[in-house]
Amino acid sequence: MMKFEVGKSYETRSIADWECIFSFTILDRTDKTITTIAHGKRVKRGLKTVDGVEQFKPFGSYSMCPIIRANKERA
Repeated sequence: MMKFEVGKSYETRSIADWECIFSFTILDRTDKTITTIAHGKRVKRGLKTVDGVEQFKPFGSYSMCPIIRANKERA
């Protein structure tokens, strides 16, 4: 299973604008949550596993929201 690692950054592209890239650094984690910075604030988000890859929604769940996946580490 691919898991998020503390100190590493992960990214995804916006569904609406291919040139917009969302990037988040994992500050802390437990088995069920991660802590990161979203909109300038430290936030905790729940983790979900899909097809053996951890993922979270940094801005909450809404239509076309970005989803950060553990297999998309920032280069």
